[in-house]
Amino acid sequence: MSLKKINELATKLGSVNIMEVCGGHTNSIIRNGIRDAMPKNINLISGPGCPVCVTTQKEIDEMINLALNGVPVATYADMIRVPGTKMSLEEARENGADIKAVYSATEVLDDKNRVFFGIGFETTTPMTAKLLENDIAVYSAHKLIPPGLLALSTDKRVNIDALILPGHVAVIIGEQEFPDLNVPQVITGFEPENILESIKIILDQLVEGKKEIVNNYKGVVTKTGNGKAQKIINENFKVVDSDWRGLGTIPSSGLEPKDDNLNAKIKYKDILGKTITKELPGCRCAEVIIGQIRPSECQLFGKVCTPKNPRGACMVSEEGACQIYHANRN
Repeated sequence: MSLKKINELATKLGSVNIMEVCGGHTNSIIRNGIRDAMPKNINLISGPGCPVCVTTQKEIDEMINLALNGVPVATYADMIRVPGTKMSLEEARENGADIKAVYSATEVLDDKNRVFFGIGFETTTPMTAKLLENDIAVYSAHKLIPPGLLALSTDKRVNIDALILPGHVAVIIGEQEFPDLNVPQVITGFEPENILESIKIILDQLVEGKKEIVNNYKGVVTKTGNGKAQKIINENFKVVDSDWRGLGTIPSSGLEPKDDNLNAKIKYKDILGKTITKELPGCRCAEVIIGQIRPSECQLFGKVCTPKNPRGACMVSEEGACQIYHANRN
């Protein structure tokens, strides 16, 4: 029913660019053929909602350098395969560095000598905050979605008419924290029917000239979000400016530990200050993240850059657009 209505509404509109911010939405859209089912004038564009992808080259290289200098580190399993300037964390481990791959930050709770490489948005931040509560040092590359959306909306390289907002982030921060960007925005879940209904809501708004934030995930997302998760984040982190791959420095979009003694960037500043970093030649992940190009438009995609041999961050994670498109041959 939603698809039929989408087709009807599309006849009343010109070209429409809808960005799904979350990699989980991209996965569902591509896997279920939603993008291909859209009317020709409705374009679904992948956004910067992959935590691995928006982590900068400098942040990756600094963690590799830390590990190569004898500091035991830990991070999520996806992160260790992301190419650095000279090698990945996985390759550094093969060269003798003490690097632990985890699926949950809580796996590091009993390992107080290890530095945790914290990445991700508001969904993974509470678990990193738990480590800080237990006196475990953290190198934080955590990002905040609302300032990221604001930066996207003002970036002249990006042409967005509406946004599908990340449901998992909304669970933590609540619907009230998303900024008014003067375009239709819909919070939604990850099932195909959730996404199709949300696209219909967006097109309805565009036809009627509305630009509202709609919660289409009411069974899960509340107005104010998860107070307990917010509390542990606020007690252990402070908001700072942060660098994002593809978007540059975004004011008040990152988090650092409040306790300088647990901030690995301060604790190991002498080692980190000697890190050499540069962008990877040929990789267009930064353009994919902001929806400038589709993964298949990168000259490395599917040729020299594959999930088994990633040449950029977007080909590593299950939420990375390049990996998703490659898996589904889009």
